[in-house]
Amino acid sequence: MNSSTDRIERRIHIKAPRSKVWRALTDPARFGQWFGVKMEGTAFTVGTLARGTITYPGYEHLTMEIQIERVEPERLFSWRWHPAAIDPAVDYSKEPTTLVVFELEAADGGTWVTVVESGIDAIPVARRLDVFRMNSSGWDEQMSAIEKYVATN
Repeated sequence: MNSSTDRIERRIHIKAPRSKVWRALTDPARFGQWFGVKMEGTAFTVGTLARGTITYPGYEHLTMEIQIERVEPERLFSWRWHPAAIDPAVDYSKEPTTLVVFELEAADGGTWVTVVESGIDAIPVARRLDVFRMNSSGWDEQMSAIEKYVATN
């Protein structure tokens, strides 16, 4: 973990070819299976606002929205979102977004996957520490989830 409070960084080695990891990351249906969101019929293309219903137990009443920022096939996938936007009574649209960047790198026996979420210091002070804590543990879970998904699909 990076020592900065502005960013969360995780890296994992997945025992699969980069093309397979890329599909799990950028195909909305596959992404939804490991990320815990049912994406609603949209492709992950630059400029797209992708939406989906959270499927993680206890959060099914929430919608996830990500604005696709960059897509460099089998190398980089990034989006912006409102992190930890879990209170349906709060309008998060006025807050700054954070940037989530996945980078893939071919490696012996598989693929290195790095995720960095940055811009957390721009989140309002009242939520900043909660966002950092929730997403720090959340990225631990998600890296494990994509590893398991790729191994079994």
